[in-house]
Amino acid sequence: MTTRTEGPVESLPESRPSGVSSFAEPASSPTALLLLGQAQDLGSERGVECPGDLPVASDPDLVARAHAARQKLGSNAFVLGHHYQRDEVIDFADVTGDSFKLARDAANRPDAEFIVFCGVHFMAESADILTASHQQVVLPDLAAGCSMADMAAIGQVEEAWDALVEAGVAEDVVPITYMNSSAAIKAFTGRHGGTVCTSSNARVALDWAFEQRPAGRGKVFFLPDQHLGRNTAVRDLGFSPDDCVVYNPHKPMGGLTVEQLKNARMILWRGHCSVHGRFTADNVATVRRRVPDVNVLVHPECKYEVVSQADQVGSTEYIIRTIESAPAGSAWAIGTELNLVRRLAKAHPELKISYLDRTVCFCSTMNRIDLPHLVWSLESLAAGRPVNRIVVDPEVAHWARVALDQMLALPGI
Repeated sequence: MTTRTEGPVESLPESRPSGVSSFAEPASSPTALLLLGQAQDLGSERGVECPGDLPVASDPDLVARAHAARQKLGSNAFVLGHHYQRDEVIDFADVTGDSFKLARDAANRPDAEFIVFCGVHFMAESADILTASHQQVVLPDLAAGCSMADMAAIGQVEEAWDALVEAGVAEDVVPITYMNSSAAIKAFTGRHGGTVCTSSNARVALDWAFEQRPAGRGKVFFLPDQHLGRNTAVRDLGFSPDDCVVYNPHKPMGGLTVEQLKNARMILWRGHCSVHGRFTADNVATVRRRVPDVNVLVHPECKYEVVSQADQVGSTEYIIRTIESAPAGSAWAIGTELNLVRRLAKAHPELKISYLDRTVCFCSTMNRIDLPHLVWSLESLAAGRPVNRIVVDPEVAHWARVALDQMLALPGI
């Protein structure tokens, strides 16, 4: 797995030929991508080897083979492509979107026996939960996981809940898990009367959660991304950063005192996105010096110090809509995964788009799904040999569906 190197990002040009993109690739760094896929832990979101004989990446017939397999499968297969996927994969997707949109798209295609999810493990789990029993969800590479989701293991979360019970605060707590979590964590929230949220509806989910408890007493146990939880509570609900505490699963009682837990309104799990967590306030200051009149647009998984200095903050879909409606000639520095930023720059050469960081950081696990893996999975399905099927345990699926249904019942979904 390698990154592309084309030198550091330079200042954007003041003018250029019509229709020519101003986007310049960030520089790669030796640690930009994590090498995964060597372990055999099937309970993990990542690090699981993908079996099978993959075609070599240099095979000049890969594109033709993919087209042939898609044609043979016809409407019997439905290919989903997450926005962070490589272009070579997106080219074969029937629909693109964020994780929850894609899972719902799959549920709306009951005629497709096979759902090929070009995303990561927790997304394929959600698709399996929401689709019909006769449908099979396939993940082209089992090592395509999510480091954020891995930061909250179900055993750790259950121990944390026991700590909240011991501290005497559990009855005031409503758990909310971000969509970027395992099915087991979603099931935990379902069993404890909580819900799931996306980056688009986090505020609505928090409003709902606080309404479930007496005014002034309610608390939210937010999993697994501390930044989305903090940003939503502070920026959208007007809480103070002091109303938020971070629960560290590697320390007794989360590294917190009983008094801290009792005083907190937001108990944030110590997790983060390895991509969005890279952006810094210095990145924002640097791009403002470098690019005149730049608009800084970032994802709410970024740190509070970043979103508080950005011009606009929103989900992946929000970022796409904002760029699509931006006036020609405007300058944008975008803080989200590079594949998407690159694709937006290519689609909108009338804009001056740059990556917020000067070095590259792809989503390393998302990028494990490449054309060889996609070809292998499609050809296997076409030959009647389904591979890498994602199946959620029925009990887990039931309670995860309870949490997902609660999210679907929230206003504005």
